[in-house]
Amino acid sequence: MARRADVQLPPLRSLDDFVRGRGRFGLPDVREPLRWNHRVINNLLYYQTNYLGLAAALVLLVGYVEPLKTVLGGAVVSLCFLGFVWAAENRAVVRRLRRNHPSPCLLALLALTYALLSVVGGVAVFLFGLSFPMLLIMLHASLRLRNVKNKMENKLESIGLKRTPMGILLEALGQEQEAGS
Repeated sequence: MARRADVQLPPLRSLDDFVRGRGRFGLPDVREPLRWNHRVINNLLYYQTNYLGLAAALVLLVGYVEPLKTVLGGAVVSLCFLGFVWAAENRAVVRRLRRNHPSPCLLALLALTYALLSVVGGVAVFLFGLSFPMLLIMLHASLRLRNVKNKMENKLESIGLKRTPMGILLEALGQEQEAGS
């Protein structure tokens, strides 16, 4: 496994590459969830810097309006995620569950985060400040068609020549076997 110092953030993709052009978007085939999953993962890897910028801008906007609740929501999400990653690394049962059922694990993690935030009163900030950027990112990753450059960058990531923050995150969520397909 690569050291953390080897992690590189890919370049920011141009606006033309990221959102412009009608021919570059298409509905995924819902009858083939594996292909749809590959498209999402590969787009997450390729456009990760653009997604990070989009999420940061939306979180900063919500944080400007509700700073305390934004910090609280971020702390709860971070603690839940770190707890899940710790449990997956140290408990064989959780590791198998994450590997065999990654999507339900992610949904359970989001449900736990939502439940904890509803107890402390930060649900609205969670929904608009943290979940809305994730929804936009997942919509873009689902609808964006891949190009040759996208496929080549993802192959470099999958064979270990490049390590990126999104690759590490997907690996922590049990999606590493899907990346690069």
